[in-house]
Amino acid sequence: MHKAPRSIETNQTGINTNLTKVVTKYLNSNSKKPFSEHSLTAINTIKQWLGDWQGELIFDSCCGVGESTVAIALAHPNAKIIGIDKSIARLDKHPAYAAKLTNYLIIRADLNDLWRLAVLEGWHLTKHYLLYPNPYPKSSQLQNRWYASAALPDLLKLGGLLEVRSNWKLYIEEFSFALHLAKVTAEVQQYNAEQAMTPFERKYWGSGQSSWQLIANLKQD
Repeated sequence: MHKAPRSIETNQTGINTNLTKVVTKYLNSNSKKPFSEHSLTAINTIKQWLGDWQGELIFDSCCGVGESTVAIALAHPNAKIIGIDKSIARLDKHPAYAAKLTNYLIIRADLNDLWRLAVLEGWHLTKHYLLYPNPYPKSSQLQNRWYASAALPDLLKLGGLLEVRSNWKLYIEEFSFALHLAKVTAEVQQYNAEQAMTPFERKYWGSGQSSWQLIANLKQD
């Protein structure tokens, strides 16, 4: 019998006191970190798969096992969907969730690299899903959260309608605050859905935990 998942435990009592400083720093700097070899391979694989595609492009970042990527592909049959995760262990489980669809691709890459490479390619997203983010709940782990990392400027530049989900309300509130610092308005709400899109949602809903959602229309340069 599986143990019920624990709720998020954090030593923060509210928005991290360093969030403004960290976000402002990254909004005013450009990452110069070298790209990993597997991420360079990933961007080339994506380019070959897309070919001369000029239609809607959707990212399912932190896609985990890719169950959500399939759901998004089914919901957007006229778009190209790319599910991205850095974990081989998770991606190796995708065959259990795979569907015979031609409009989605599952790829392994470091999102810190992949988002920046996609910006350099000049790609602009129609939608961007972050449905399986690791919240890193300790206050000392702030810069491991996407909105407080060097990847934030690239996330903004990719544009599109961003949807973030989490069972940690503070994560969503901090994400919204970080976007506010970038002059982007976000809608935050508790949500219910008829069907879970990820094992993450299914697991926490099964234990009676709530889910929180952020929706934001990101700017494009």
